[in-house]
Amino acid sequence: MTTFVRACSLDELEDGTPKRVELEGVPIALVRTEGEVFAVNDICSHANVSLSEGEVEDCQIECWLHGSSFDLRTGKPSGLPATRPIAVYPVKIEGDDVLVSVTQES
Repeated sequence: MTTFVRACSLDELEDGTPKRVELEGVPIALVRTEGEVFAVNDICSHANVSLSEGEVEDCQIECWLHGSSFDLRTGKPSGLPATRPIAVYPVKIEGDDVLVSVTQES
């Protein structure tokens, strides 16, 4: 069974600006873009760097250190040096609450 945990309110997410939260010990980058909210693991798969400090464009989050980009929908890298995907977590919106499940990665 998928368990969702409140991550923040929808008002706390500025369009195109990542927000770092920690849920059940897992660092998560939340991103509101293109009318949706996405949750991905906040650590770049290439280096131990916080992705929430990077930039968002075209449903991609870019690592500020080496420039690797990851698709917010799939977690797949779209640019070197990263070759491994990052985890993507299910998100649902209930009222003004952003809920994320870290128990079931996709």
